[in-house]
This record gives sequence, structure tokens and C-alpha cells, in this order.
Amino acid sequence: MIRGRKILLGVTGSIAAFKAATLIRLLMKEGAETKVLMTPLAREFVTPLTLATLSRNTVLTDFFNSENGQWNNHVDLGMWADAYVIAPATANTMAKMACGVADNLLLTTYLSARCPVFIAPAMDVDMLNHSSTRKNMDILRSYGNIILEPATGELASGLAGKGRMVEPEFIVTAISRFLGNGKKKA
Repeated sequence: MIRGRKILLGVTGSIAAFKAATLIRLLMKEGAETKVLMTPLAREFVTPLTLATLSRNTVLTDFFNSENGQWNNHVDLGMWADAYVIAPATANTMAKMACGVADNLLLTTYLSARCPVFIAPAMDVDMLNHSSTRKNMDILRSYGNIILEPATGELASGLAGKGRMVEPEFIVTAISRFLGNGKKKA
């Protein structure tokens, strides 16, 4: 059950970023308070305005607001959330997460999170099957993250295979089941 829960959604630069809008709608429909973080590249795939409108919260993409100097505190965000969902998660972002790289707000918040982290990878089949990506996913699992394995189907490249981000409904169900089983912040 996610009613009244605080969900942080991290969106990375993937064609699957368009699914973030549906994911936010579903989370809000279930009664979750949702805040969104985006990587700079994610803004090329879906606009912050769209996600802010749906979540009813300002979308954060940078460490601070250059117009007024307001700091977007990654530590506070990491402590606020009952669950952190990174969907879609690119191979690049997962590699950075596995190695502890903190070069954007989404990643610094990941390293500060005290809650369960759900990762929904999205990439081409060959990228997903590459040994470095598989190793990074294993590392992320070993850290206690929950990997929502990609689905099989037609990919943006025109190829078919495993690599599609799982559907938003599946993500909401996974979060709800996990949090409904009494799982709390770490």
C-alpha cells in the first residue's frame, strides 16, 4: 500500500522517460506524494513542466536554482522518501550508481537515500547484455537495491529483445507490495 507514502522518482536520459508521466499519474492515483528528480539529459526526452504538473511538485534537476540560489538538498530528499524509484535507469546511471559517482542531483540523492531503491533499467538489448552492465546490476543488487528486470519487446533501436523498461503499473505494484509488507526506511 502506498497511500500516504513519499515516493521519489528519478528519471534518466532514455527514450523510456516518457513513461515517467504515466508512473507519476499512477502513484498519485494510489495516494502517494511524489517528487521528481531528473538528470540533465532526461530533460531532452520529457519536460520538467509535464512532470511537475502531474506530481504537483517542482521537478529538481540541479543542485541549486541559478535564479535565486535556493539549494536542492540531496540529503533532505534522501531522508524524505519512503522509496526511491529510478525509472528509467540507463546503463550510464547504473554504472555511476555502482561506482558511487555523484555528479548530478539524482546520483547524490541516491547515495544519501535511507529508503528502499527500485531500479527500472531501460536500454538496448546489447547494452543490457554487455558484461559490464550485468556486473553493475549485480553490484547494485548486492547493495540491497531492487532491480525491476526489463521487459522483452520492440526497442527504440528497431531491434527486439530484452531491454524495455517495465510498464509503470508493474513498478507501482512492486513498490506497493514491498512497502505493504511492512518494509520501512533503512
